[in-house]
Amino acid sequence: MNIAEWLHGLGLERYAQAFHDAEVTPEVLPELTEDDLRELGLPLGPRKTVLKAIHALALSSGPTPVEVRASAGQPKFPLPSEADRRQLTVMFVDLVGSTALSSGRDPEELRDLIQAYHNTVASEITRFEGHVAKFLGDGVLAYFGWPRAHEDEAERAVRAGLRISKAVAALTEPTGAALAARVGIATGLVVVGELIGEGEARERSVIGETPNLAARLQGLAEPGGVVIADSTRRLIGDAFIYHDLGTVPLKGFPGPVQAWLVMGEGAAESRFDAQHGMSTTALVGRDQELALLLDRWEQANGREGQIVLLGGEPGIGKSHLVRALRDRLAGVPHTRLSHFCSPFHTNSALYPIVGLLERAARIRREDPSKEQLDNLEAMLTLATDDVRASAPVLADLLAIPTGERYSPLELSPHQKKERTFQALLEQIKGLAAKQPVLAIYEDVHWADPTTLELIDRAVDEVQRHSILMIVTFRPEFVPRWTAHGHVAALFLSRLGRRQGTAVVDRITGGKLLPQEVLDQILAKTDGVPLFVEELTKTVLESGLLRDRGSRYELIGPLPPLAIPTTLQDSLMARLDRLAPVKEVAQIAACIGREFGHNLLKAITPLGEDALQLAINELLDAELIFRRGVPPDIGYSFKHALVQDIAHESLLKSKRQQIHTRIAAALKEHYPARAEMEPETIALHLAEAGLAANAVGYWLQAGRNAAGRSANLEAITHLSRGLEALKACPEGPERDRHELALQTAIGGPLIAIHGYTAPQLGTAFSRAHALCYELDDTNALFATLSGKYIFHFVRGDYGAMQSLAAEARLAAERTKDMALELGAHRLAALTAMHAGDFLTARAEFETILSRYDPDAHRPAPVHYVHDPKASALPYMAIVLWILGYPDQALRTSRAAFEYAAELNQTNLTAHVAVYGGAGPAELMGDVAAARAHADAIVDLADQHSLNYWRLSGLILRGWAMAQEGDAEGGLALMRRGLNDRGGLGASWYQVRYLCMLASTCLQLGDGEKGLTALAEAKDLAACHDEHIWEAEIACIGGELRRIRGAPADEVEAYLQTALDVARRQSARSFELRAAMSLARLWRDEGRLVEARALLASTYGWFTEGFETSDLLAAKTLTAELAKL
Repeated sequence: MNIAEWLHGLGLERYAQAFHDAEVTPEVLPELTEDDLRELGLPLGPRKTVLKAIHALALSSGPTPVEVRASAGQPKFPLPSEADRRQLTVMFVDLVGSTALSSGRDPEELRDLIQAYHNTVASEITRFEGHVAKFLGDGVLAYFGWPRAHEDEAERAVRAGLRISKAVAALTEPTGAALAARVGIATGLVVVGELIGEGEARERSVIGETPNLAARLQGLAEPGGVVIADSTRRLIGDAFIYHDLGTVPLKGFPGPVQAWLVMGEGAAESRFDAQHGMSTTALVGRDQELALLLDRWEQANGREGQIVLLGGEPGIGKSHLVRALRDRLAGVPHTRLSHFCSPFHTNSALYPIVGLLERAARIRREDPSKEQLDNLEAMLTLATDDVRASAPVLADLLAIPTGERYSPLELSPHQKKERTFQALLEQIKGLAAKQPVLAIYEDVHWADPTTLELIDRAVDEVQRHSILMIVTFRPEFVPRWTAHGHVAALFLSRLGRRQGTAVVDRITGGKLLPQEVLDQILAKTDGVPLFVEELTKTVLESGLLRDRGSRYELIGPLPPLAIPTTLQDSLMARLDRLAPVKEVAQIAACIGREFGHNLLKAITPLGEDALQLAINELLDAELIFRRGVPPDIGYSFKHALVQDIAHESLLKSKRQQIHTRIAAALKEHYPARAEMEPETIALHLAEAGLAANAVGYWLQAGRNAAGRSANLEAITHLSRGLEALKACPEGPERDRHELALQTAIGGPLIAIHGYTAPQLGTAFSRAHALCYELDDTNALFATLSGKYIFHFVRGDYGAMQSLAAEARLAAERTKDMALELGAHRLAALTAMHAGDFLTARAEFETILSRYDPDAHRPAPVHYVHDPKASALPYMAIVLWILGYPDQALRTSRAAFEYAAELNQTNLTAHVAVYGGAGPAELMGDVAAARAHADAIVDLADQHSLNYWRLSGLILRGWAMAQEGDAEGGLALMRRGLNDRGGLGASWYQVRYLCMLASTCLQLGDGEKGLTALAEAKDLAACHDEHIWEAEIACIGGELRRIRGAPADEVEAYLQTALDVARRQSARSFELRAAMSLARLWRDEGRLVEARALLASTYGWFTEGFETSDLLAAKTLTAELAKL
């Protein structure tokens, strides 16, 4: 009996080292008491488990020869009481030519032959801790990954398959002919462990295509062959040598299936090399750790031998760090000795040293023993002149016959071990005398006891030699060498967000992922580099993304990311090690990554004492962490992916039952939480298959999120509500829910995707139609406004007029004041778009005079439709255009005050762009415009408001150019204009193009200015927009003037600007056109006309004399008066 294996079977392998250090043997085991176990460091739960198992041992007896075959098929670990979902590697073995074997043969003789075959196959399967599921005559079905998973099930299955092939070939018929087997292996998701059948036929089933695939692949193999599925091949990397069989048609499968023939073990030195090859992603976030290793290397070079104990959880990057050190030393003279411990050889004495010697001496077992011995001696000469002293003992270690070259070793086992240790240590010291040695011992948590004893000796020996030893291990291993002064312990921590993002960038080749995808990757992987790499690769292969050159974009809504197949066995192994309390972990996983003790207690069938014992065992295993203090104790899973695997391993039916209980418990015991976090209730109801019941909770969750400007979350909640509606029966109730959801999603869609997003138009169009179907005038106010704004920003003047007229008629019909104010708003915006500024002002003034915040302020989710919030910013622009700068500034301040009162992010951005930066730019206040632009960009970055961010960047670029950074400012403006145009936005795009053209005018670049202006003119004409008509003509005249166009051509443009401005009562534009004409006439000597034009235009103004245009007009008037 092996103590370490016995503890492993109990899920307590983490205590194996303590048993070994205390020299607990199988003979001593039955004598252990609870006090003994407490002294060994076992907590209460594991102590009880060990004592029960010892008692069971005392009651059992060893198998008789008759029982051997039967016991070969028995599971090493207890079978779970319930079925679960998991990734499983399935093996199917078939005896070749069994029909011919049975022909004419005595039944007893055939029975003995089949029994020998079954025992041989079962023995190799259990060697690698697989589970013999069923003997099918001459076939054997086996599972790797159930009832207990290991992190490397696919590799275990393939290794077992190769050994089965070899072992069966060693069996012979009575005639002397050798037997042969075919092996097929496949990996995939299954439901396993459900009891089916009755009586003698009762058995555990496995459901899924994986068993069928393994059986079909077996049929492809030649006698002695092992054929595996592509799903298995992807998990084992280069651990083996393969022959590509291509895609082959298989009965029962819809299309050809990729298959691989396994030829033998691969040449990769380590598990890390087998999975990653020689090319790995660059090391991220380990600069300090690598620097420590390099520092210790320098010390070792000075004959001050060093040891670094490198610890960390699986996937944290231990092997990657060692590889990075190897790469840094690639050009430095040294000898590298790499030792690799194996989970398959934890009881094979000196296994990692044997592997190193065989690789270094190029020993191949198929070579003659003389050649093997020659190679060993040649290797030994590299370190010593006295080969004969060490060759015999190391040849014995490697099982190489020495023949007559050396006398037989006549040593006791203890003497042989001492001589072996001496030879191995002299070898490494001899190598170090010639050049520094880097000795690496990887994964010593799997080391056999003799190897650990050799490391004990080496730790003492290396101190006086040029040797750097690096020992890597996982947390369950407790190194016993930390007290030495030349030993440094280094435990790798998880990566931070920035470092995790860098790992993602390496995998994507620098292409940006959508923010929500990146966020989910980083949240689920908890800073474990392997998890980050594998989940990123899974996302890239998932079909969720579209490659856009420098970035990826989502094709549709982002679902929860799937657990990578490469990690499923490892994660499941962590759960299976805690089999007695696994169900508690699964129930907790249904609650979420974080869960409270009281809620868990409310939904588990366990009593308080039993539940606490289970939780303690989960805590001891570090599967979960405790947080908080009584009475509010809670817990969280150490890894999000462990929570995922615990949740997904439940059968859907069982999972739905648990989620139903959770939703009920939350509503009954935690009503305040249910009100604050309705999305939690909705999620559990949806997971329970009660989607229709979740609709109202998704709606409230979306409204809550929108109310606090969490727009991405709002869109997610409301979209899930719309999806859940599909489970509701058709009728008015369903339509009312849909109307509420479609209306509520509008604001968040605007905030994230802008006013021109196609999904926004779809949402408001559907809501608009539902309003009439349900005769809902209250919702009509919001939906008409939303639908109008969609067309307004896109510049669809016809739709704007139609919707404004519809709003007016609806208001008259219903006598609803809120709808009436909404109608005035649409009329004002339509008039503004048409350049009818007097009408626009009148409509805005009507809104502001009649608006009652108590009666007309919409719910927070509808703030985007607030009549006053919309009127004030645009009123500021209209007042400036009409020639009232001071009133415009007062209105601007009022807009900001009202926005602060509402405190809604999208509205704040709206006011900052149109009520702040807009008037500031028109009045030439560069400093104010820059301050507003920076605030807009900061707000947009904080809340993912891409539409507003682009406006902020354009305004920032304009201010930068005015401040002297012409190149940077113009580049920023052009980039913002291009991206904003790409969204389909027309509203205010003409103004931004005019700003670009006027900036080019200031810089004297007439050609680029005219190009921008031509785009502005075309866009305005396309959408029948007349707001900036006078400005376009005025800037066009000035640009032509600096390019040397004839005076009459320039004058025609400026006169058009003047005429348009006067027709529109646009006094500020009129002043600009008058100043441009006055300068032109001045230069032509037409001073009387110039003075008269400017005097009449400037003389009209009664305010705003400190603004840039009026100051310029005053200066020009004085200048003309002197001429």
